[in-house]
Amino acid sequence: MDPSANGEEIARRAAARVADIAAATSAQLDDVARVLQVELAESISELRGDQLMLGLLYASVESNVKTFFDIARYGVPVDTVEAPWPAVEYARRLAQREISSNALLRAYRLGHRRALEWVAGELAVVEPDGRVSFAALQLLQEAAFAYIDRVSELVVAEYETERERWLANRNTIRAATLSALLAGEEVDVATAEQVLGYRLRQEHLGLVLWADERMASTGPLERLGQLTGEIAQEVGSEGSPLFVPQDRSLGWGWVPLPAGASIDLNRLARSLAGAGDEVKAAIGAVGTGPAGFRATHRQALQAHQVAVVGADRAHRITSFTAPGLRAAAILAGDLTIARDLVTSMLGGLAQDDEGVERLRETLTVFLQQNQSYVSTAAKVHLHKNTVKYRVDKAVRLRGRPIEEDRFDLELALAACRWLGPAVLPRSP
Repeated sequence: MDPSANGEEIARRAAARVADIAAATSAQLDDVARVLQVELAESISELRGDQLMLGLLYASVESNVKTFFDIARYGVPVDTVEAPWPAVEYARRLAQREISSNALLRAYRLGHRRALEWVAGELAVVEPDGRVSFAALQLLQEAAFAYIDRVSELVVAEYETERERWLANRNTIRAATLSALLAGEEVDVATAEQVLGYRLRQEHLGLVLWADERMASTGPLERLGQLTGEIAQEVGSEGSPLFVPQDRSLGWGWVPLPAGASIDLNRLARSLAGAGDEVKAAIGAVGTGPAGFRATHRQALQAHQVAVVGADRAHRITSFTAPGLRAAAILAGDLTIARDLVTSMLGGLAQDDEGVERLRETLTVFLQQNQSYVSTAAKVHLHKNTVKYRVDKAVRLRGRPIEEDRFDLELALAACRWLGPAVLPRSP
């Protein structure tokens, strides 16, 4: 017998067996799809217990199995095939639930392997000739590979498109919810918590974090987000913080706090130390509930404004609760008024000079300590006589007693301390 003729006969019989298997599978479609769906559901941990997604997975498996075996049965060119709509919808839902596309591709890989195992078992039952069975399996393997390659590419593209659309829509809703909440508009707290992914009915610490745009890191925003998480860990947060980027180097944050937690600025500063001097933070006072969420944020914004105006004078962390900062925040809103206040209240003490700055600092503590030389000396770690010398010199430079316009004097000193050169007269 002609070997080529024998090969043609094997190919013909193999093609016939493929058609038979495809027809038999179509008749048993529900059973085949159910078996595959159960195995895939057990293998894809992200779907466990999610009945909606498991139902969509079944529909996707069923439609893919039917489409593939129809192609094998009728010889449809694979490059003309579109992904079945249940498979497309399954991909879209995965994207909306932010389940990795790996779960999508894993289903196709596992389904491919299990379907071929099933086919091999069927061929062993209906085809006694091993050569024909092997040739039929090769045909199905090639067709299955081409189909999986084609359809997985289509559904992954749909997944990515839907993911971008979903994230854009979610971010729009999130931004609108946050804006309404911060504006004090009436919002449903439970819905807002779901949208923001953050619990409002707790204590909060508001943050503003920013980085020098010239910093060496290629992703300052990513680093600021990480720092928000590190600060949350430092203060013992049990829930996840909220970080909202504002531009490429500035972000707002909220950190959930355990009830009655106290804030240690030195520990927080150490959390930022690893990021370098390019990264700074401003924080508000601790707030409770939705109203506290707004208040601590507003305070963090004011502390941030003071830090920005103070420029190089800004600490690694600027706290709204620091002595004199509230006053400095008000004055930072109108630097012309602030400069006039400093000039009129401080006289010769209004100089951008290190020596004069030390006199202002000593005088500030002296006033805070109820004009006690002993208490001031203990606070600034100086001898009482040194404190008296500095206070007397500060009074002489000012040109009038510190009892005159005491309130305005303390405001002017706070402005100098926090805003520095921005409110001091420029040298001629």
